[in-house]
Amino acid sequence: MLVAAVAAILDRDLRALERAVEAYADERDLWRLPPGAVNSGGTLALHLAGNLQHYFGACLAGTSYRRDRPAEFAERDVPRAEILRRIEAARAAVRAAAERVNEPMLKADFPEAIAGGHVMTGEYLIHLVSHFAYHLGQLDYHRRLVTGDPGGTGAVRPAELATMRPVS
Repeated sequence: MLVAAVAAILDRDLRALERAVEAYADERDLWRLPPGAVNSGGTLALHLAGNLQHYFGACLAGTSYRRDRPAEFAERDVPRAEILRRIEAARAAVRAAAERVNEPMLKADFPEAIAGGHVMTGEYLIHLVSHFAYHLGQLDYHRRLVTGDPGGTGAVRPAELATMRPVS
């Protein structure tokens, strides 16, 4: 089912986000803004975690999470341990939604208006995966710019897909 695939990909990508946040040798670099950058790595991580906790947790799983989107972009110097805690909370929200969402729900409108309109839940889940990947790439690029480390962190590894198995 679509929701299981979306949840598996987001779980893989949330683990990649954890690796990316941990790859900043100096925690202060998470918050540095190089010229031309709008968001720091820390800001991107908070936004991704808040986004999933809201759309998967509150909207689909019925959690009590209350999103403060402006704070996702305004908070500064949040300790790495707190960022990692929020990422883990987002993983839990995705798992909870995956257990609750069924096929009829995927074909129905998402329970919250999106950008002033309505969209089918299944399509919006795919959008959320691409939104996450977009910002994960930005975070990886930010880390490379501010640390000078050109090495990757293994984001979006096909080998970590839930259905991956060896060729026989």
